Amino acid sequence: MNAAASLLLTTVIIAVLAAAAWWALRNPVFAIRGITVTGDTGHNSPATLQAAVAKRVRGNFFTLDLSDVRRAFEALPWVRTAVVQREFPDRLSVRLLEHVPVARWGAQSGQLLGESGDVFAMSDPGEAGADLPLLQGPDGQAALVLQVYHDLGPAVASLGTTIAGLELQPRGHWTLTLAPDAKIELGQGTPAELTERFARFAETVGTVAARHGRTARDIESADLRYHSGYAVRLQGVNTLTAPPPGTKTGR
Repeated sequence: MNAAASLLLTTVIIAVLAAAAWWALRNPVFAIRGITVTGDTGHNSPATLQAAVAKRVRGNFFTLDLSDVRRAFEALPWVRTAVVQREFPDRLSVRLLEHVPVARWGAQSGQLLGESGDVFAMSDPGEAGADLPLLQGPDGQAALVLQVYHDLGPAVASLGTTIAGLELQPRGHWTLTLAPDAKIELGQGTPAELTERFARFAETVGTVAARHGRTARDIESADLRYHSGYAVRLQGVNTLTAPPPGTKTGR
């Protein structure tokens, strides 16, 4: 085959492919006619899901931008990730994974903190139960606050109570709130240092409380910022008049 014939054959092949592509791109057979959504859909109604993608489905089976559709779904409240796939010849399948909330986040209502450390908005502020702890901290520190929350959990449970709140202040000071409203000043430090400090407190505060006829559940507040001990206030104990004086104890 000479050069002229080869060039002609190549030109014909390119023309055929171009015509086929033109036909596929414009053929109504490949227009997107439906979207199947599976996975976690408990917090978004079908109408909400449809509205989210109505303006983002542009093009047909071949030209549709799947990333654009994925972002539309992931912008919805509660949705953590969305996996979007084509189903030949005219459908899309979407699988949603929702956030699993472990706490309320920040003083501003309407935000939750997921188990992965992501902050997300609720579709309805009334959805957040009062039983969720309140975690607070500077922007970008949600994952750190969540880590310390989990690290403190076992020692808190040993006291027969739960964490009602945990706050990281801008200067690095931590305040723990035990249910229902006992404020524990943890001071500054790494997650490991904070956990060790509170664990020492949890191991001995029951003995301290027993000296006053109380239990760990009677704690009103405590300050753990001492190098060799802590200060604790117990419900119903007047440390100004009742012996032994004060409520400080060292280790």
